[in-house]
Amino acid sequence: MKRRDFIRKGVGVGLLSGAFPLFGGLDDVYGRPAANDYDLAAVRGGEPDAMFDRAIEAMGGISKYVKSGQKVLVKPNIGWDAPPERAANTNPIIVRRIIEQCKEAGASEVYVFDNTCNKWDRCYKNSGIEEMVKKAGGKMVPGNTESFYKEVTIPDAVSLKKTKVHKLVLESDVFINVPVLKHHSSTRISLAMKNLMGVVWDRKFYHSNDLNQCIADFLLFKKPDLNIIDGYNMMTKNGPRGVSVADVVNLKALIASSDIVAADAAATKMFGLQPSDIGHIRIAHDMKLGNMNLEELTISKQKIT
Repeated sequence: MKRRDFIRKGVGVGLLSGAFPLFGGLDDVYGRPAANDYDLAAVRGGEPDAMFDRAIEAMGGISKYVKSGQKVLVKPNIGWDAPPERAANTNPIIVRRIIEQCKEAGASEVYVFDNTCNKWDRCYKNSGIEEMVKKAGGKMVPGNTESFYKEVTIPDAVSLKKTKVHKLVLESDVFINVPVLKHHSSTRISLAMKNLMGVVWDRKFYHSNDLNQCIADFLLFKKPDLNIIDGYNMMTKNGPRGVSVADVVNLKALIASSDIVAADAAATKMFGLQPSDIGHIRIAHDMKLGNMNLEELTISKQKIT
């Protein structure tokens, strides 16, 4: 067996067996609030929609984030022309369920878009996300034209002092960030903070001006109201696009938190790394844009059997 395949399979086996401390017993949590109002929820072992339902209940319910009449932006990763089983994009079933719950909470509109890396219409279709958005009553919006974006300034930013942001980020009342958990060749992993690169026009600027700092800087402008990290299928190598299903482990996991840094920290542990290993997580924590110290949070950890 090649060394890289041994590592991939070893990570998958360890995670699926619950070897990492984020997933202990059902009642093993760091702190316990008086009601279902945790800082972070971690669920594993179920189908995508069931895990989201469990996680959002632990976080206080979707009505905590979405009120009647509000416009909601749901931002998955739809960057790649690849089918769902490749885990290059967010699982479409999770996207559908989030939209359904938003509509049940009274959202007037639920929009979905990404500034894709591959051809946008093929990404929307072949990811399976476009079909599920339409079934759930959401609206797919293109992100492929510069006229959709408006330039904003970011006070106190170190590298990303200005950028062009999609108008839906500026106009929506609620912003729900839904990345997929996967390997990335430049940042080691791609999670919630990295997924926000899909709401700006010029991603090349990030790559040539301290990528990790730019990723953290964006949070000075906008933080999502809720972050849902899809770990149902996890790409362990060849990210961010992947090559085949051989790159993927069926992890059956999901992370939810309003703290984007905490969400990324928790998912990083699921990947077998430490939050301090990841440049943009460490930078954002040091900038006090969120908390990567999970032991300081109340965390609900659930396993669906």
